[in-house]
Amino acid sequence: MEIYRPYGFDKTLFFTTLILLIIGLIMVFSSSGILASEKYHQPFYFFINQIIGAVIGITLIIFIITLRKPFYQNIYFIYGLLFLSLMLLVLCLFMPAVGNTNRWIHFFGLRFQPSELSKISLILFFSLYLERKKDKLNEFRTLIFPLSILFLFILLIIKEPDYGTAMVIFAICSIVLFMGGVRLKHFLLLGIVSSAFFTFYLFQANYRMTRIFAFLAPTKDPQGAGFQIIQSKLSVGSGGLLGVSIGESIQKLFFLPCAHTDYIYAIVGEEFGLIGTIAILLLFLIFFWRGLVISLKAPTLLSQMAAAGLTLAIFSQALLNISIVLGLGPPTGIPLPLISFGRSSLICTLFSIGILLHISQRRGYIRRKK
Repeated sequence: MEIYRPYGFDKTLFFTTLILLIIGLIMVFSSSGILASEKYHQPFYFFINQIIGAVIGITLIIFIITLRKPFYQNIYFIYGLLFLSLMLLVLCLFMPAVGNTNRWIHFFGLRFQPSELSKISLILFFSLYLERKKDKLNEFRTLIFPLSILFLFILLIIKEPDYGTAMVIFAICSIVLFMGGVRLKHFLLLGIVSSAFFTFYLFQANYRMTRIFAFLAPTKDPQGAGFQIIQSKLSVGSGGLLGVSIGESIQKLFFLPCAHTDYIYAIVGEEFGLIGTIAILLLFLIFFWRGLVISLKAPTLLSQMAAAGLTLAIFSQALLNISIVLGLGPPTGIPLPLISFGRSSLICTLFSIGILLHISQRRGYIRRKK
C-alpha cells in the first residue's frame, strides 16, 4: 500500500530545477546573441527557442504532478514509449543530415532528438522488467530480452552517429540492472560483449580517435583537433574568481566552438568566475541528493529504480559535460542539462523531473502494531 499526497512533491528538487533553468536561459542568451545575429539576423533566436522548450517542459511538469495515477508504472505506457522511441530512432536515419549526422526528426520546421527520449523510455522499461522478473534474475537468460533491446537502441544511436550518448545510455542501464539485483557474475559476460562492441565502433570513425588523441595532447595540434579544448580552458581560466561579468565573454566571439551548447559551462566560468561554476556544481549535487532521497522513499521497486535511474541520467550527464569543459575527458557532444541550448534535451530533462516529482508525492504505507 502507499500514501498519495497531492502537491506534496519535493520542493527542494523543484526549486533547484527552476534555478538551474533560469541560469540556463540567461546563459543561452549571453552565449548565443552574437552568433544568432550573425547567422539568423535575430539576436533572440536561440533564446526564444530555449524559452519555448522551457515552457513546454514546465507545462509537462505541472500536468504530471496533478495526475493521481502513477502512469510511469503502466505497462502500456512504458512499452508504448519504448516503441515510439525506437521508431523515431529508425526514422532519424532517413531524415536529411544536419552537420553530417542524422540525430533529428524534422517536422513542420521543428527538430526533435529521439535519443533524449530513449533515455527515459529505457530507464522505465528496465525498471518495469526487473521488478516483474526479480525472482528470476539469477538466470542469465532472463536478461537476454532487455539486453537485446538495449543494444538495438545503442546500435541505432551509434549509427546517427552519437557515440557519447550511446555510452551514457549503456552505463545508466547497467547501473539500473545492478540496483535491480542482477548478480555481479552476469556483468562479466556483459562487460566482455559491451567492451568488444564499443571498441569496434570506436575505430569505425577516425574523428573519435582524433578526439581522444587531442584530449591526451591538445597542444600538439592547437589550431586543429586541440583547438576547442584549449579555448575551453582559456575561457574558464580567464574568469578568475568573480568572472568578467555577464555578457562580457570574449571566447563566445567565435573563438570557442559550441559556446551555447556543449561548452556553455566554459562561458559560465568566464562570465561568473570560479564562484559561478562552483554554484552550478553545488546545484547539481543538491539535485542528485534529492533524487536519491526520492528513490529511497519510493513505495515500489519500479518507482525506486526509475527515480534512481532518472536522477543518475541527469546528474551523470552534468558531471560528464563539466569534466569535458575542464579538459578532463575527450569531447562527446553531451549537453549540460537545463543549461545548454537544445529544446529536445530541455523538454526531456524536464519530463524526467516531472516523473521524479510525481514519485516524491507517494510514500509507502506502514501499518503500526497496537
